[in-house]
Amino acid sequence: MQPLLEIKNFHYYYGNIHVIKDLNLHVNKGEMVTIIGANGAGKTTTLRTISGLTEASGVRGEIYFKGKRIDKLTGNKVTALGLNQVLEGRHVFPKLTVRENLMIGAFLRKDKAEVQRDLDENIYKLFPRLLERKEQLAGTLSGGEQQMLAIGRALIGRPEMMLLDEPSLGLAPIIIKEIFEAIKEINEQGTTILFVEQNSKIALATAQRGYVFQNGEIAMEDTCENLANDEDVKKAYLGEE
Repeated sequence: MQPLLEIKNFHYYYGNIHVIKDLNLHVNKGEMVTIIGANGAGKTTTLRTISGLTEASGVRGEIYFKGKRIDKLTGNKVTALGLNQVLEGRHVFPKLTVRENLMIGAFLRKDKAEVQRDLDENIYKLFPRLLERKEQLAGTLSGGEQQMLAIGRALIGRPEMMLLDEPSLGLAPIIIKEIFEAIKEINEQGTTILFVEQNSKIALATAQRGYVFQNGEIAMEDTCENLANDEDVKKAYLGEE
Protein backbone atom coordinates (compact mmCIF):
# COMPACT_ATOMS: atom_id res chain seq x y z
CA MET A 1 0.00 0.00 0.00
CA GLN A 2 1.35 3.40 -0.97
CA PRO A 3 1.73 5.78 2.00
CA LEU A 4 -0.39 8.94 2.01
CA LEU A 5 2.76 10.96 2.79
CA GLU A 6 6.26 9.79 1.95
CA ILE A 7 9.62 11.53 2.38
CA LYS A 8 12.61 10.02 0.57
CA ASN A 9 16.30 10.75 1.14
CA PHE A 10 15.43 14.25 2.34
CA HIS A 11 18.10 16.82 3.26
CA TYR A 12 17.62 20.42 4.34
CA TYR A 13 20.35 23.05 4.49
CA TYR A 14 20.11 26.41 6.23
CA GLY A 15 23.04 28.23 4.64
CA ASN A 16 26.00 25.94 5.33
CA ILE A 17 24.25 24.15 8.20
CA HIS A 18 23.01 20.65 7.37
CA VAL A 19 19.77 20.72 9.43
CA ILE A 20 18.13 17.48 8.21
CA LYS A 21 20.19 14.54 6.99
CA ASP A 22 18.88 11.79 4.71
CA LEU A 23 15.39 11.62 6.21
CA ASN A 24 13.08 8.77 5.19
CA LEU A 25 9.63 8.97 6.74
CA HIS A 26 6.11 7.85 5.83
CA VAL A 27 2.56 8.20 7.12
CA ASN A 28 -0.19 5.84 6.00
CA LYS A 29 -3.77 6.93 5.35
CA GLY A 30 -5.73 7.11 8.62
CA GLU A 31 -2.65 6.98 10.84
CA MET A 32 -1.65 9.35 13.61
CA VAL A 33 2.14 9.67 13.77
CA THR A 34 4.28 11.83 16.07
CA ILE A 35 7.79 13.25 15.82
CA ILE A 36 9.62 13.81 19.11
CA GLY A 37 13.12 15.03 19.87
CA ALA A 38 15.12 17.83 21.45
CA ASN A 39 14.88 21.46 20.33
CA GLY A 40 16.85 22.04 17.14
CA ALA A 41 16.53 18.43 15.96
CA GLY A 42 14.80 19.48 12.71
CA LYS A 43 11.20 18.61 13.62
CA THR A 44 9.56 21.95 12.74
CA THR A 45 11.70 22.35 9.61
CA THR A 46 10.42 18.98 8.40
CA LEU A 47 6.76 20.01 8.81
CA ARG A 48 7.30 23.40 7.20
CA THR A 49 9.05 21.83 4.22
CA ILE A 50 6.23 19.32 3.70
CA SER A 51 3.77 22.27 3.73
CA GLY A 52 5.79 24.29 1.20
CA LEU A 53 6.71 26.98 3.73
CA THR A 54 10.52 26.77 3.45
CA GLU A 55 12.89 27.83 0.70
CA ALA A 56 13.16 25.03 -1.85
CA SER A 57 16.79 26.02 -2.54
CA GLY A 58 17.79 24.48 0.81
CA VAL A 59 16.22 21.10 0.02
CA ARG A 60 17.40 17.84 -1.49
CA GLY A 61 15.30 14.70 -1.79
CA GLU A 62 11.66 14.01 -2.58
CA ILE A 63 8.33 14.44 -0.78
CA TYR A 64 5.14 12.76 -2.03
CA PHE A 65 1.53 13.30 -0.97
CA LYS A 66 -1.11 10.97 -2.44
CA GLY A 67 1.54 9.79 -4.90
CA LYS A 68 2.17 13.33 -6.22
CA ARG A 69 5.53 14.98 -5.73
CA ILE A 70 5.09 18.16 -3.65
CA ASP A 71 8.57 19.29 -2.59
CA LYS A 72 8.66 21.93 -5.34
CA LEU A 73 5.13 23.25 -4.68
CA THR A 74 4.20 26.47 -2.87
CA GLY A 75 2.17 26.34 0.33
CA ASN A 76 -1.15 27.27 -1.29
CA LYS A 77 -0.81 24.44 -3.83
CA VAL A 78 -0.01 21.92 -1.09
CA THR A 79 -3.10 23.08 0.83
CA ALA A 80 -5.24 22.69 -2.29
CA LEU A 81 -4.17 19.02 -2.48
CA GLY A 82 -5.69 18.41 0.96
CA LEU A 83 -2.80 18.90 3.39
CA ASN A 84 -3.19 21.63 6.06
CA GLN A 85 -0.76 22.69 8.78
CA VAL A 86 -1.44 24.21 12.20
CA LEU A 87 1.64 26.31 12.87
CA GLU A 88 3.50 26.55 16.16
CA GLY A 89 2.21 29.57 18.10
CA ARG A 90 -1.35 29.41 16.68
CA HIS A 91 -1.12 32.43 14.29
CA VAL A 92 -4.79 33.40 14.48
CA PHE A 93 -5.89 36.75 13.04
CA PRO A 94 -6.30 38.75 16.27
CA LYS A 95 -8.54 41.53 14.87
CA LEU A 96 -10.99 39.14 13.22
CA THR A 97 -13.73 37.29 15.07
CA VAL A 98 -13.59 33.58 15.84
CA ARG A 99 -16.11 32.90 13.05
CA GLU A 100 -14.19 35.04 10.54
CA ASN A 101 -10.99 33.14 11.37
CA LEU A 102 -12.76 29.83 10.81
CA MET A 103 -14.21 30.98 7.48
CA ILE A 104 -10.69 31.86 6.25
CA GLY A 105 -9.89 28.16 6.63
CA ALA A 106 -12.77 27.36 4.24
CA PHE A 107 -11.57 29.70 1.46
CA LEU A 108 -11.14 26.86 -1.06
CA ARG A 109 -14.64 25.48 -0.48
CA LYS A 110 -17.45 26.69 -2.75
CA ASP A 111 -20.60 25.46 -0.98
CA LYS A 112 -21.06 27.91 1.92
CA ALA A 113 -24.18 26.12 3.22
CA GLU A 114 -22.10 22.96 3.55
CA VAL A 115 -19.36 24.94 5.33
CA GLN A 116 -21.95 26.22 7.82
CA ARG A 117 -23.13 22.65 8.42
CA ASP A 118 -19.54 21.61 9.13
CA LEU A 119 -19.20 24.49 11.59
CA ASP A 120 -22.40 23.53 13.42
CA GLU A 121 -22.10 19.75 13.30
CA ASN A 122 -18.34 19.27 13.60
CA ILE A 123 -16.17 22.24 14.62
CA TYR A 124 -18.48 23.68 17.28
CA LYS A 125 -19.23 20.20 18.67
CA LEU A 126 -15.53 19.45 18.88
CA PHE A 127 -14.77 22.85 20.46
CA PRO A 128 -17.94 24.21 22.17
CA ARG A 129 -16.01 27.27 23.39
CA LEU A 130 -15.60 28.46 19.82
CA LEU A 131 -19.37 28.53 19.47
CA GLU A 132 -19.68 30.49 22.73
CA ARG A 133 -17.10 33.00 21.48
CA LYS A 134 -17.84 33.02 17.74
CA GLU A 135 -18.36 36.82 17.63
CA GLN A 136 -15.41 37.54 19.93
CA LEU A 137 -12.12 38.89 18.50
CA ALA A 138 -9.55 36.10 18.26
CA GLY A 139 -6.90 38.26 19.93
CA THR A 140 -8.93 38.31 23.16
CA LEU A 141 -9.04 34.50 23.48
CA SER A 142 -6.89 32.53 25.91
CA GLY A 143 -3.94 30.53 24.54
CA GLY A 144 -5.92 27.30 24.73
CA GLU A 145 -8.89 28.82 22.91
CA GLN A 146 -6.59 30.17 20.21
CA GLN A 147 -5.14 26.68 19.74
CA MET A 148 -8.68 25.30 19.39
CA LEU A 149 -9.37 28.01 16.82
CA ALA A 150 -6.19 27.24 14.85
CA ILE A 151 -7.08 23.54 14.72
CA GLY A 152 -10.70 24.31 13.82
CA ARG A 153 -9.56 26.68 11.05
CA ALA A 154 -7.40 23.92 9.52
CA LEU A 155 -10.14 21.31 9.91
CA ILE A 156 -12.89 23.37 8.25
CA GLY A 157 -10.94 23.05 4.99
CA ARG A 158 -11.68 19.29 5.10
CA PRO A 159 -8.05 18.23 4.71
CA GLU A 160 -7.12 14.60 4.12
CA MET A 161 -4.11 15.18 6.33
CA MET A 162 -3.23 17.66 9.07
CA LEU A 163 0.22 18.62 10.32
CA LEU A 164 0.37 20.06 13.83
CA ASP A 165 3.46 21.80 15.23
CA GLU A 166 3.72 21.77 19.05
CA PRO A 167 -0.03 21.78 19.83
CA SER A 168 0.62 21.80 23.61
CA LEU A 169 3.06 24.73 23.60
CA GLY A 170 2.44 27.18 26.46
CA LEU A 171 -0.83 25.58 27.57
CA ALA A 172 -2.01 24.46 31.03
CA PRO A 173 -2.16 20.67 31.63
CA ILE A 174 -5.98 20.58 31.72
CA ILE A 175 -6.17 22.38 28.34
CA ILE A 176 -3.47 20.12 26.86
CA LYS A 177 -5.61 17.10 27.77
CA GLU A 178 -8.63 18.70 26.06
CA ILE A 179 -6.64 19.57 22.92
CA PHE A 180 -5.24 16.06 22.56
CA GLU A 181 -8.64 14.46 23.10
CA ALA A 182 -9.89 16.60 20.18
CA ILE A 183 -6.87 15.62 18.03
CA LYS A 184 -7.60 11.96 18.72
CA GLU A 185 -11.25 12.44 17.75
CA ILE A 186 -10.26 14.21 14.50
CA ASN A 187 -8.08 11.23 13.63
CA GLU A 188 -10.86 8.76 14.51
CA GLN A 189 -13.16 10.67 12.14
CA GLY A 190 -10.74 9.84 9.30
CA THR A 191 -8.19 12.67 9.10
CA THR A 192 -4.58 11.48 8.91
CA ILE A 193 -2.33 13.35 11.35
CA LEU A 194 1.40 13.98 11.69
CA PHE A 195 2.39 16.10 14.68
CA VAL A 196 5.54 17.43 16.33
CA GLU A 197 5.36 17.60 20.10
CA GLN A 198 7.81 18.61 22.85
CA ASN A 199 5.69 16.84 25.49
CA SER A 200 6.92 13.36 24.57
CA LYS A 201 4.83 11.59 27.18
CA ILE A 202 1.49 12.82 25.82
CA ALA A 203 2.71 12.45 22.21
CA LEU A 204 3.52 8.76 22.68
CA ALA A 205 0.27 8.21 24.60
CA THR A 206 -1.78 9.73 21.74
CA ALA A 207 -0.20 8.62 18.44
CA GLN A 208 0.06 5.10 17.05
CA ARG A 209 3.60 5.34 15.68
CA GLY A 210 6.52 7.66 16.27
CA TYR A 211 9.87 8.93 15.03
CA VAL A 212 12.62 10.16 17.36
CA PHE A 213 14.72 12.94 15.80
CA GLN A 214 18.28 13.55 16.96
CA ASN A 215 20.61 16.11 15.35
CA GLY A 216 18.61 16.17 12.11
CA GLU A 217 18.39 12.40 11.74
CA ILE A 218 15.95 9.65 12.72
CA ALA A 219 17.43 7.95 15.76
CA MET A 220 14.49 5.58 16.27
CA GLU A 221 11.21 4.60 14.59
CA ASP A 222 8.62 2.28 16.15
CA THR A 223 5.13 1.98 17.55
CA CYS A 224 4.50 4.53 20.31
CA GLU A 225 4.00 1.70 22.81
CA ASN A 226 7.47 0.33 22.08
CA LEU A 227 9.08 3.78 22.13
CA ALA A 228 7.44 4.61 25.47
CA ASN A 229 8.91 1.41 26.94
CA ASP A 230 12.40 1.90 25.50
CA GLU A 231 14.98 2.67 28.19
CA ASP A 232 16.86 5.26 26.09
CA VAL A 233 13.63 7.09 25.23
CA LYS A 234 12.55 7.01 28.89
CA LYS A 235 15.82 8.61 30.00
CA ALA A 236 16.13 11.18 27.21
CA TYR A 237 12.52 12.27 26.64
CA LEU A 238 10.20 10.98 29.37
CA GLY A 239 12.19 12.11 32.41
CA GLU A 240 12.54 8.57 33.75
CA GLU A 241 15.75 7.05 35.09
